[in-house]
Amino acid sequence: MSEVKLLVVDENSKLFDTTGMFYKEFDSDFRQIRYYTLLVVQKAPAEIKEINLLEQQISEIIKNAVKHGNKCDPKKKVKVWYYFSVDKAHLIVQDEGEGFKDLEKWNDFNKKRINCFVKQNFDEMDKFVSFKTNQSDDHDSGNAMFAAVEYWNGGVVFNKKKNGIAVLKTFPKKKHGLDMSSL
Repeated sequence: MSEVKLLVVDENSKLFDTTGMFYKEFDSDFRQIRYYTLLVVQKAPAEIKEINLLEQQISEIIKNAVKHGNKCDPKKKVKVWYYFSVDKAHLIVQDEGEGFKDLEKWNDFNKKRINCFVKQNFDEMDKFVSFKTNQSDDHDSGNAMFAAVEYWNGGVVFNKKKNGIAVLKTFPKKKHGLDMSSL
C-alpha cells in the first residue's frame, strides 16, 4: 500500500514556531474569506503562486476555521500566521472553536479510502467518497482535507486542542524557469 498521509497532533512541532512570520487576525465572516485569503497570499512571491493552488489551499484552511471552528460567529476571531519564500509556504491558522474532534476518525477513513484506491476496489470506494460528521452540512465532504494532506508536503499538524493547524509546503528549486530538483 502507498504511504497514507495522516493528520498529526503535535503542538511542539517546529511548524508551530511563529518566529519571523506575518500575523493577521480576522472576524469569522464567511463572506470575507476570499478577501482574507488575498490579504495573506499577497505576500507570496510570484514563483510559488502555482496558478492559484496556494491561494485555494489557504482559503480552505481559513474557511474551515470560520465555518467549522468558529461556527461563523462574528465575535470569534481567526488568527493567521504566514511566511512565504521562493522555496516554501508556511501557514498557521487558529480559531476559537472546540477543535477537530473527529481527527482520528478522519485518519481512519482516509486510510480506508486510500486502500480502496490502491487496490482499485472502486465498488467499496464509494463508501469513502465523502467524510461526514454529525456537524457536517450538505456541502461538507472532507475533500479539502484530503487535498491538504497531499498539497502541504512539509506536514499538516494540529495543536493539542485541535483548533489550530500548521502546514508547510516546500517548492523545488528553480533556475531560469526550469525545475532543477531532479538534477
